[in-house]
Amino acid sequence: MESCIDKNRGCYHIQNADNNNKCIASSQNKLNTYNWLKAYPKNKNERDIVEVRFKSTRKDFFENVNALQLKEGDVVAVESSPGHDIGVVSLTGPLVHKQLKKLKRKDKEFKKIYRVARTTDIEKWEQVIALENETMLRSRQITAQLNLNMKIGDVEYQGDKTKAIFYYIADERVDFRELIKLLAEEFNVRVEMCQIGARQETGRIGGIGSCGHELCCSKWMSTFSSVSTSAAREQEVSLNPQKLAGQCGKLKCCLNFELDVYKDAKKNFPDSSIVLDTENGPAYYHKSDILQGIMWYSFDSRSAVNLTPVKIDRVQEIIELNKKNIKVATLNEEDFNTKPTLDFDNIVGQDSLTRFDKKKKNKKRRNKKRYPKKRRNENKS
Repeated sequence: MESCIDKNRGCYHIQNADNNNKCIASSQNKLNTYNWLKAYPKNKNERDIVEVRFKSTRKDFFENVNALQLKEGDVVAVESSPGHDIGVVSLTGPLVHKQLKKLKRKDKEFKKIYRVARTTDIEKWEQVIALENETMLRSRQITAQLNLNMKIGDVEYQGDKTKAIFYYIADERVDFRELIKLLAEEFNVRVEMCQIGARQETGRIGGIGSCGHELCCSKWMSTFSSVSTSAAREQEVSLNPQKLAGQCGKLKCCLNFELDVYKDAKKNFPDSSIVLDTENGPAYYHKSDILQGIMWYSFDSRSAVNLTPVKIDRVQEIIELNKKNIKVATLNEEDFNTKPTLDFDNIVGQDSLTRFDKKKKNKKRRNKKRYPKKRRNENKS
């Protein structure tokens, strides 16, 4: 029988005929790594290191000292301080050592993997997970009573319920020594405070972006790079803080996704400060369509009135002619339409969306009040 542990943890466990619990990692979890060296055999001289992930953005490397036959998606009990924790195997084989080199991990001693999680371990793990939301709400009440300028965004219990990690966000440095004492007495666990930023908090909580899709930070992004307003200027996006800011209150991470494409495309664009001399007067630059390679000019320097689209090749040609003191007759040699009209063919037989907008002709109806049915029947008799 299959049962969901937690969506944020991205794992599901099933119980087979041998009463062995195995976990199937969700493909949508952002901590998953594609194991392209899965078919290659292990090197016997290398240490058997396994990558194990926990809730949301936390994962670590452990040594398989007991030579267990582990696969990706297995639930395992690993060493922790104190006690043990429950996690999901996310990566095995030679690719783990490449990940260690990528992350520049030079640890000589790794924590150990004790065993594959038993049924009792997973049952206790599920009970602990169910307490996380209540613990977070109660901890917020305690924080408000102490008048601390901080917000607890998430709570993660250890698998054996001996420790709890409280993730909080704060703008200033906070003295939470009294808070730790109250939390330890309230929940009877060892308390660990972990400060996160606004982007990390949004990635843990999740949500839907303005594009209609799930937030990138909660779906697939695990590392965050700085975003500046220069990225919006390079792409000539309107500098509206309400549209540029995401749910975390910071600039949207997607502003960096296509920044390199726009920078490469703008290399072929001429200087926008150059005024084009024509027989009709000077033409001033107002805006551009970078991906289509079009610049828009107007004969009014203050307002965008009667904009004329000009391709960048034509603009460079006009600039070279102006250097020779030659004025062009028109900005465009040939008129072209930047927005092609699409013809609609009713192939499927669908009705037009504007069919109700047309006014129907009023048909002349016979006035029944002037000629009622009873009188007509009496006259016939």
